[in-house]
Formats: sequence, C-alpha cells, structure tokens
Amino acid sequence: MIAQSTLVGAMLAASLSAVSLSASAQAQPAIIFDMGGKFDKSFNESAYRGIERWKQESGKPYLEFEISNDTQRVQAIRRMAERGASPIISIGFAQASALEQVAKEFPKSQFAIIDMVVNLPNVQSVVFKEHEGSFLVGAMASLSSKTGKVGFIGGMDIPLIRKFQCGYEQGAKVANTKAEVFSNMTGTTASAWNDPTRGGELAKAQFAKGVDVVFAAAGGTGSGVYQAAKDASKLAIGVDSNQNHMQPGTMLSSMVKRVDVAVYNVLKSYKPGLSVLGLKEGGVDYAMDQHNAKLVSAALKTKVDAYKADIIAGKIKVADYMADNACKY
Repeated sequence: MIAQSTLVGAMLAASLSAVSLSASAQAQPAIIFDMGGKFDKSFNESAYRGIERWKQESGKPYLEFEISNDTQRVQAIRRMAERGASPIISIGFAQASALEQVAKEFPKSQFAIIDMVVNLPNVQSVVFKEHEGSFLVGAMASLSSKTGKVGFIGGMDIPLIRKFQCGYEQGAKVANTKAEVFSNMTGTTASAWNDPTRGGELAKAQFAKGVDVVFAAAGGTGSGVYQAAKDASKLAIGVDSNQNHMQPGTMLSSMVKRVDVAVYNVLKSYKPGLSVLGLKEGGVDYAMDQHNAKLVSAALKTKVDAYKADIIAGKIKVADYMADNACKY
C-alpha cells in the first residue's frame, strides 16, 4: 500500500512538480492556484490563507498546484480528480472552462470555483458582490480627496473588473456629486495582472490630471500603482487582500474580497450550486488596521459605515455592471 502511494506520488510529482502529497488513503481536498502564485499578496494568497485555516483546524492535509501558464489548467484539475481529491477548488475566473470540462469527465467528484459560475450539479460556485465593497472605497476616496478627482486602474479589461469600476464610481459620486473619476485598464490579456511598470505609468498619468486617490483592481499590477502613489505623495487603495501594509501611510484602505472565507466555507460545508458573498455575508468590506488608522478619521469611518449599513439594509442599491452589462446607477 505504501509502495503504491509512493508510486502515485512520484507520477504526480513528475507531471505537476508543485503538488503537495500525503500518503493518506482518505480523500483530500485540492486547491489550484491561478497565475501569480499563492503568495501574490492578493487573490491567490487570500485563498491560501483560507485553506491553511482549514488545515490548522482540521489537522488534515491537502493537495495544491500553482498554475504558471494557461495550458496547465485542464491537466492540473484532471490530475487532482484522478488522484481522488475532493473537493477540488479552482481559484479564479480563468479556470472556469477547464473546471467545467473536467467536472463533466468526473461527475461523481466534487468541484468548486471561486470568482465564477459553472452550472453543473457537482460544482459549487462562489462569487462576490465586488460592486458593494468598491462603492465603500469609492466613497472613502471621494471624501478623502482634496481635488475632487479620484482614479481607478483595472487589470484585464473584462466585465468583472468593470464591476469594480462601476461600484467605485457610484460610491465616489454619491459621497461627492461633483467628484470626477478617471479610469484606465492595464490591458486585454492575462499579462495585465502582472505589469507593475504599466500600473505605475497609468497612475502617474492620472496624478498629472489632478487625481490624488487611486484604486487599483489589477492583481500584481497594483504594486506599481501603490509605489507611484507613494512617490507622488498621493493615496492608494488596495484590492482583494488587505494590502494596507504594502505602503503604510499611502494606502487609504483596501477593498477586501474574503476569498479566504469562501475557500474555508467550501471545505467546511460543501454545497453544489451558487453562493454569493456581499457586505451582508461578510464577503467584501474595506480594511482598517494600524497601517491606515492615521489616514481614516473617526468622522470618515462613521460616514463610510453609514453607507455600508444602508447597502446592507437595501436603502442604497449599488449598480452591478455584470447584471446589466453597463454601469447604470
């Protein structure tokens, strides 16, 4: 039995060198991190924290793999299914088509995807109300701006990132009807998520127009935006994970998507179908900690928390770009 497990481990290691294995005969969960790696200081890393929390609480191991190019997705998910992993959690919308393909091949296996919907009976899809969290940081940006001009820099130009942009713009203009919002997308391919140089250039161009607070929803590209903001003595807002620590004193806040909560919930209670996490469910929020405490006054926090309460209560309806394929508010 041990020899057989060793052989299976060797075969997996040969095809997926980064997979962690255990000799346990019981089904283990598996997580497939997307490009950028599990320590990307953003989306993947939040997922990593979620599964590590589960590991620490349960005392059980898990399998993992980090995608380094587009062609690996189907193979990585399939190998995990062949290994008998359950559930298999794919991190990020880019894995949707690969997961759908493999989930059909293994109808008795359990799969999950974070940040996209795959409508199959053996898949749990977890998505977020990014527009609600983006509204809050948009209001925070507008209320903190001295010029009345705030910026948004997205990663890859896709409807999901337009969803962030629209919520941010609405929040900024609800907080200050005269606010101007300048927006740029980094690109139209996957490389847009990891181009700090381009992010910095876009931020500098916005600063030249008078922007003094910028929100980056751009993965690794955001680090360039934050550096540019620090260099120009402007304010920046992080995304997905709490990125306030990346440039203390520059980061006004971060719009956190609790990917860690989503992953943890899947592992604690797997439920095929759709799960949607917004402000009410604790799935999105704005981050406060020691790194931005001096930038956020009590009065500012009170105003933002009031908007949060109104959104949860349904008094403010935040536009969902992906519902209308347009920014209508």
